[in-house]
Amino acid sequence: MSDPISEKSVTVNCPECGKTVPWTAESRYRPFCSERCKLIDLGEWASGGHAIPGEPLEDDLMSGDMPQNPADKYN
Repeated sequence: MSDPISEKSVTVNCPECGKTVPWTAESRYRPFCSERCKLIDLGEWASGGHAIPGEPLEDDLMSGDMPQNPADKYN
């Protein structure tokens, strides 16, 4: 019996530009169509343009433990 997924051509849309990308080992940047689209997406995450919804944990857990002025910890 053959694998139905391997018989069918699986494609996805590039999350950045929407171009159709074949889901194969040869698609080096999948799910992106190119290195350019991959780097644009990475830049969005790094700049805060993309974020996972929810409350930031570090503010609740650590803000009371940290001095407001870093020099205060030496006084």
